[in-house]
Amino acid sequence: MILKEKTKAILKIIDVARGEGRKFLLEPECNEVLKLAGIPVAETKVAKRRTEVAEIAKEIGYPIVLKVLSPQILHKSDVKGVKLDIRDDKELFKAYDEIMANVKKLCPGARVSGVLVQRYYPRGREVIVGATVDPQFGPTIMFGLGGVFVEVYNDVAFRVLPITDLDIDEMIKEIKGYKVLKGFRGEKPVNFESLKKIISRASSLILESNDIKEMDLNPIKLYSNDAIVVDARIILK
Repeated sequence: MILKEKTKAILKIIDVARGEGRKFLLEPECNEVLKLAGIPVAETKVAKRRTEVAEIAKEIGYPIVLKVLSPQILHKSDVKGVKLDIRDDKELFKAYDEIMANVKKLCPGARVSGVLVQRYYPRGREVIVGATVDPQFGPTIMFGLGGVFVEVYNDVAFRVLPITDLDIDEMIKEIKGYKVLKGFRGEKPVNFESLKKIISRASSLILESNDIKEMDLNPIKLYSNDAIVVDARIILK
């Protein structure tokens, strides 16, 4: 369960989005909501100008990720607004300029607020946790292999909320990719306890919020000692 004071803080973030006429949260807002719900997210800061980007990148530490920030752009990759694994200032400024040129060309009407500078997390096993309010069944939760595997394999499991710890265990073991998570060809198993906490807290978030229609945490990068959400999307009712 999410503490009442944190639920109020989440509602304030949602009210700002509604006040601006948006039906989705910007990524910094998504990150703040997830943190309030106890879900670990990648370290991310906003650079409003080109001159701020290198300063923030040094603060976070290379390698980093750059993402365009715009209230008109929900899917950043569709406008080539994401650059990964940037390792120095030269690559950084080149990536920044390419993102701005791509957005101007592919989404000319977008108002760009700046870029997100995010810590780059190395290769891990990627999963997705999604939640939605189904018109027939009510709040539901989904788990499966993440990243590109979502569209390629559609290897996912669903449950109607609320769910128990046993339900979460069964969901994880139900997907075909479970053997990949357990450890494959000498790799260590992922940290299942961290994964279970994310699923549980995402379930609480969609259950306790009357404003969230849909939520996608994808990808979540899993390691042997940790789990971290590196990209998130929250759609409002």
